[in-house]
Amino acid sequence: MKRLAILGSTGSIGEQTLDVVAEHPDQFGVVSLAAGRRVERLIEQARQFRPRVVSVSDPKEVPDLAAALGDDFEVVSGDPGLIAAATEPSDLVVAGLVGSVGLQPTLAAIRAGRDIGLANKEVMVMAGALVCREAEARGVQIIPIDSEHSAIFQCLAGNRRSEVERLILTCSGGPFRSWSRERIEQATIAEALAHPNWSMGDKISIDSATLMNKGLEVIEARWLFDIPADRVDVVVHPQSIVHSLVEYCDRSVLAQLGLPDMRVPIAVALAHPDRIALDLPRLDLAELARLDFEKPDRERFPCLDLAYRAVAGSEAGPAVLNAANEIAVRAFLDQEIDFPSIAVLNGEILDLHLKDHLGERVESLDEVVAADDWARNAATGWLDSHPFLASSSSPSSSAPPTSATAS
Repeated sequence: MKRLAILGSTGSIGEQTLDVVAEHPDQFGVVSLAAGRRVERLIEQARQFRPRVVSVSDPKEVPDLAAALGDDFEVVSGDPGLIAAATEPSDLVVAGLVGSVGLQPTLAAIRAGRDIGLANKEVMVMAGALVCREAEARGVQIIPIDSEHSAIFQCLAGNRRSEVERLILTCSGGPFRSWSRERIEQATIAEALAHPNWSMGDKISIDSATLMNKGLEVIEARWLFDIPADRVDVVVHPQSIVHSLVEYCDRSVLAQLGLPDMRVPIAVALAHPDRIALDLPRLDLAELARLDFEKPDRERFPCLDLAYRAVAGSEAGPAVLNAANEIAVRAFLDQEIDFPSIAVLNGEILDLHLKDHLGERVESLDEVVAADDWARNAATGWLDSHPFLASSSSPSSSAPPTSATAS
């Protein structure tokens, strides 16, 4: 039986991971669960799957959680709790947290020699070079869970990496694929959250609407598969049936297809190198009848180009962009800025970083954290200097915050 530690157990990836576990109770056992604020749901999960370690983000929740679960569980909290859950002896750590909070526990799991099922793309975006070096030094395998990277992982199986010409990430185009630039500028929160194909959390749904999610995936692919970002392409595919493709040196292109359901890439990661059956509908290509592809519109969705600029600009550039984007998305969801200003904020903070740090390397986690902290402060300063609501028009351009050191 394969032992699993699940970080972000009450989120979308965590819940679907536990669905797969419940479907195959003879093959998987859960040794730890880590969650954020959904304590009641965490209690239900712990009672069903009986992990030894249960972690919650707020230390104030520990007494009530411990009382509800009893003495059979070790209840922990905060950052130390996340690390405890990540390093509990297991065969695979499912990194299903959202955002930069997942970096430290995932690195801790790697340093403890645990294989990783990676759905937390910010881990690779923020510290891809560092994470890959740590994993290689400890013989740790990182198996992607994002549907696109899982597709590439599957298309690479049995082939030599030296024969790969390029990777092609597919993209649904999000809810605004066919919208005009003028209509996008007036987009509401509800419209931005309404992804046409996938059921996801708020943050990743907004990133899909801006195409930042695809940009972050380009950065992630660069590190996961050790390939320059300029050999990672993006193509819009609104049906979300072809999840990604790999082109080889002989111009053969291998693709992975399937109905859009995250339980498939989750099951690939959990069962690797084997496959397990899932009770899901079959893909009927005759009924589907057509598959469409188009180039992404980089003018309507400028966040995609920001990602390429970040990864080419400096090793801390992706961490800066990711941090600024987290602040920007939160501000949009809180109705502090309008939708187009997400890209504006991201671009100004990235430009400010690259002005002082073009071409610099990152040598340590402390430098990654410093870049992340600087970008968050700079983005918050940008918001303070642009006080307007989402219902108002976009602000006029003004100078970004004063530059600070970002390693």
